[in-house]
Amino acid sequence: MSSEVELKLELSTKAARRLLGFNPLANPDKVLKQTSTYFDTDDHKLLQNGFTLRVRRTGDVHVQTVKTVGRGQSLFARSEWETPIEGDQPIVDNSSPLKTEFGDELTLLPAFNVEIERRLWTVEENGSRIEVVIDQGSVVSGERNSAVREAELELKGGNQKDLFVFARKIEAVAPIRFGVRSKAEKGFALIEQQKSAFKAEPLDLDQDMPASDAFQTIAASCFRQFRMNEDVLLRQRNAEALHQARVALRRLRSAFSLFKPLLPGDEPQRLKDELRWLASVLGEARNLDVLLAKAVDPDLRGRLKDAREAAYDEVANVLDSSRARALMLDFNEWLRCGDYLSHPETDDVLELQASEFGEMALNRMRKKLKKHGQALAKVDDQQRHEARKDAKKLRYAAEFFQSLFDDKRAIRRHRRFIGAMEKLQDHLGSLNDLATGPDVLRKHGLTDHPASDSVLSHMDKDALIEDAQDSLDDVLDAKRFWR
Repeated sequence: MSSEVELKLELSTKAARRLLGFNPLANPDKVLKQTSTYFDTDDHKLLQNGFTLRVRRTGDVHVQTVKTVGRGQSLFARSEWETPIEGDQPIVDNSSPLKTEFGDELTLLPAFNVEIERRLWTVEENGSRIEVVIDQGSVVSGERNSAVREAELELKGGNQKDLFVFARKIEAVAPIRFGVRSKAEKGFALIEQQKSAFKAEPLDLDQDMPASDAFQTIAASCFRQFRMNEDVLLRQRNAEALHQARVALRRLRSAFSLFKPLLPGDEPQRLKDELRWLASVLGEARNLDVLLAKAVDPDLRGRLKDAREAAYDEVANVLDSSRARALMLDFNEWLRCGDYLSHPETDDVLELQASEFGEMALNRMRKKLKKHGQALAKVDDQQRHEARKDAKKLRYAAEFFQSLFDDKRAIRRHRRFIGAMEKLQDHLGSLNDLATGPDVLRKHGLTDHPASDSVLSHMDKDALIEDAQDSLDDVLDAKRFWR
């Protein structure tokens, strides 16, 4: 078994062409034609359990590869088992992790093919050896196909910071986006119904993993959710994809807050501020989506649609901006190589196990919610909004750390806790709609429109505050699943 440390970069057609003219990559060491056939059971048992199996043919040579990317593994590292075989049919013997995991009951069938032209280089960067691969081709399943254009930078020896040094050189020549989906995932996406939005995926953290590893895993998962929804937004103006992209950024910023004790220095706050900027751009479009869904009057609907189109234009411009691309590079480099991983000020926190840190973080977030939510009827909208943000952070923390507390009692308590949190967030969200709806209309000059009242919430504010307070008290009274 080997473990890869690599960066996957998605390329447009134009970016791939530019990159092949980039001086260090002018003359590839090898150019290979490869066909990979991916196998799984008819119910995709391997994929559902975090495994992929392929047989790749290069000329007359066949190599079988098993890869795994579990929900608790890094976005940047994967375990893989490679075995030369005769012929194009997979072999599951005692040397295969699939035999250990699934026994002898696997009936494997071809699922799809990946046909690519692969160019390879070995480059040196600050003394580190990096294998650079550019793949161009397609994923094919029956009559369906999807283009593949990507670069992979794999560290063969040296410092992983140098992967990012070389990635920045590529970015200066050809705009890139981080790839978060494997060719296998792209292939299975062809077979299954195409998703137009991606919710957060469950996490599987190890109880005794270091707190820093837990942060990296959580942050990488949030980034993956953002990138998958960003890819949808780059193709189409989809309200749910925009909403989920914004949720992903909010979850990521919450992870920064939850892990603040082990994130010293100025860079975490700078990155968090940049993520807030990006989320705010998406938020403008999201606010208009919410009002547009309620609009019936043709004229008001038309005006809101025009405003929404302009807001989505701005989203597209920002996602393609050098500032956003720099943020993605800066964040990923810091996540993998940042000073926080070996900072003397945080040695005691870095040594905590994930379960210990999770309990500490959940208690801290619960305490903040209790402080800001003591008397919702006696504070203003801004302070109720602070309580709403605290509730979101506590909810995200409960989702992030759920797998660390997995005995039957904890699972039962977690289910009840999340149920209480959902009711609280519904009530606080309704209060937020009361406060923000008029502001959105005002910003777009629609306050005096004859039908403006039809898209605003008319719920009883005092009753909502009372319901929110009752729900908040229920959350605080709920037994803590993390104890």
